[in-house]
Amino acid sequence: MARELRALFFDFDGVIVDSIQPKTEAFRLLFQGYPEHIVKSVADYHRLHGGISRVDKIIHAHTNFLGKPLTKEEVKEWSRRYSELVVQKVIDVSWIAGAKEFLHKAKENGLKIFVISGTPEDELKYILQQRGITDLFQEQLGSPVRKPEHIRWLLEKYQLNPVDCVFIGDALTDYDAAAETGLAFIGIQGEVDFPEKTTVLPDCTGLQEALDDIFL
Repeated sequence: MARELRALFFDFDGVIVDSIQPKTEAFRLLFQGYPEHIVKSVADYHRLHGGISRVDKIIHAHTNFLGKPLTKEEVKEWSRRYSELVVQKVIDVSWIAGAKEFLHKAKENGLKIFVISGTPEDELKYILQQRGITDLFQEQLGSPVRKPEHIRWLLEKYQLNPVDCVFIGDALTDYDAAAETGLAFIGIQGEVDFPEKTTVLPDCTGLQEALDDIFL
């Protein structure tokens, strides 16, 4: 049976909206007051590990860079402070080139579109609502649930065959989530060295052509 594109699974930051730099700067601000080499290590870790939750990044920074593991309450407080620094900035940032037009066209064409992010789910839904784009996505899913778990749940709920679905992301965690669940993958911009032969685009302007190459 021929493959037929039925559903698209999108990461959010760096794929739909241009929010990587504001989020990196928020991590720098969160750790200001610590030595610059610590701040740089935190910012670099954030940039190179897109797609995982801020909680995991905060825990990693304190455990591995500062040598001071946090209690659960401290993790919660650091996460709250990060949210205060970043939410409005993500609401205000520009679209990734081509993303807005592509999403509206894909919805018009009847494709199922899901967004799966490392952002806390309540915060993700708030940002989408404030940007006025909630209705573009049939499901909006975030942390703490891992992306492969979200994908499996969506495949089952919507009775989708993985071969008819594509994940569009900008991080190795996105690539790994697609590989783990049997989805095709397209990379968008970022600083990641994806495995050889991965389709990688600078933005979303060529996304339709890349999908056509997979399904024609």
